[in-house]
Amino acid sequence: MCIRTFSFIPGGDPIIRRNSKKRQQKNEGIVNEDIRAREVMAIDENGEKLGEMNTDTALEAAYDRDLDLVLVAPKAKPPVARFMDYNKYRYEQQKKAKEAKKKQKVMQLKELRLSPKIEKHDFDTKLRKGREFLSKGDKLKISIRFRGREMAHTDQGREVMEQFAEQCKDLADIESRPKQEGRVMAMTLLPKKDKN
Repeated sequence: MCIRTFSFIPGGDPIIRRNSKKRQQKNEGIVNEDIRAREVMAIDENGEKLGEMNTDTALEAAYDRDLDLVLVAPKAKPPVARFMDYNKYRYEQQKKAKEAKKKQKVMQLKELRLSPKIEKHDFDTKLRKGREFLSKGDKLKISIRFRGREMAHTDQGREVMEQFAEQCKDLADIESRPKQEGRVMAMTLLPKKDKN
């Protein structure tokens, strides 16, 4: 909807202005009074070229049609401006972006903590949970914290991790091999990409 305000200068013609907020954000176009070019190549709402015209004249023509003047190619010589319902256009762009975001798969990093002396039942439970994460497409970090004298037996921790990776090889590839930093050893598994 077009909202116009009129300003009067003593002894002059009324200046017609449309209420417009600053819309010059990264993903948004330059609209109406925000257009700084003196002349624009105007295109009407049906896609027909109206030719080069003064920006004020193009703005008036857009207002007469109850539309906005939107700069679509600011770097062209002269800049290209189109008549359109800017709010409707923005709504459609946001809708498209939302649809694209829905289709996008976001990979999360999940972490499982094991111990160097883990019992078989606990290992199987952690393995089941890890396989579940990997099958959902999440990245998996496996870590072991060595306490006290366990530091003398880090090879046991490495064996547990490699056994875990072996049990998951049908679902995942090893992104980073077991690596120790201080008292913690960690390894990362990445889900296999679908070959379809």
